[in-house]
Amino acid sequence: MHFISEQRLDDGVLAREFTLGEIPGTLWTPESDVPVPLILMAHNNGLPKREPRLVARARHSAAHGHAVATIDAAGCGDRPRSAADEQARADIRRAMQAGEPVDEIFESFIGPLVEKAAPEWRTTLDALLSLPGIGGPVGYSGWMALGIRLAVADPRIAAAGFFAGGYVPRAQREEARQVTVPLLLLLQWDDEGNPRQRALDLFDAFGTEEKTLHANTGGHTGTPWFEVEDGDRFFGRHLK
Repeated sequence: MHFISEQRLDDGVLAREFTLGEIPGTLWTPESDVPVPLILMAHNNGLPKREPRLVARARHSAAHGHAVATIDAAGCGDRPRSAADEQARADIRRAMQAGEPVDEIFESFIGPLVEKAAPEWRTTLDALLSLPGIGGPVGYSGWMALGIRLAVADPRIAAAGFFAGGYVPRAQREEARQVTVPLLLLLQWDDEGNPRQRALDLFDAFGTEEKTLHANTGGHTGTPWFEVEDGDRFFGRHLK
């Protein structure tokens, strides 16, 4: 892991850009004399790590005592997209504009994204936990399809906060039954692109004994800011 820039922000948080091989990422750390827990914060593929909502969430969590890291997955941010990725995105836009079913297109597109992204996140986690000042436990926040895979595959994940927006491939819907860590699921009740009942069914399928659902009115990007604060309290309970 090579740090390529750093900036001390006005809330005392240190923001550092890094590269790990071809993986670009950002790490936010609070001022602390002891090692701090870590939150992996992943956006749905297609949004860059500099996306303002993600950066705001990361800074808030870091200011409340957690190290927070995010990376750009393949085809995201500054990383080049393959011709197949571009075609899949074009097919999704065309089908949505025409009012046609999109599930099979999403299935063929999102499934491979999860398969590619999960190993990169685990490699990044290895590197992060070797840094001074980061001691674990580890939480995960964000993209649900990827988070399900990581929560099942990596025993270092101790708690997870998922956003219900976004397509979850069939493989991850089945894996949800194996998720046993404490879970907080955020659902936008009026999310225009994600069927409400599918999210409710998935919440019911999670195998953990400790799971909480927060549902708010509004569309896909309307998650209230107080959910960020509640999320930090959730991670504070389970990572300290």
